Amino acid sequence: MSSRVYETAVIINAALDDPQIESVISQIKDTIVNNGGEIREIENWGRKRLAYMIKKSKVGYYLIIRFNASPNLISKLERSYQLDEHILRYLTVKLDADDLEQIEKSKALSVEEAGLPAEVVSNPPAELKTENESQDRDQLK
Repeated sequence: MSSRVYETAVIINAALDDPQIESVISQIKDTIVNNGGEIREIENWGRKRLAYMIKKSKVGYYLIIRFNASPNLISKLERSYQLDEHILRYLTVKLDADDLEQIEKSKALSVEEAGLPAEVVSNPPAELKTENESQDRDQLK
């Protein structure tokens, strides 16, 4: 079958410790790669307040993954999401050329606005991550 580009958004239970969240993320990545998919990009949005409670949780850890895969991988991936008790919600969509173009435009715009090199925006230094994460945690309290 032909390979298509997909994007999956996953909300993980934020009550888990960071190593546990990383374990869930690595399981998702392994499921994609082991079933013939190729990961293009991963965005860790971190812990965010949910608009409404999901499974008695007010906070979730957001993860966005864009990947190339055949359509039969999606059913396997979503089945693994259903079986994982740490995943609160998920959504997988197929991206077309217009969607990919819009994503690239928004990345370029964020790079211009920040005035930083593209590597720093896509992979911020650890001190920026911890500062932003601590601000997010303070806002959640």
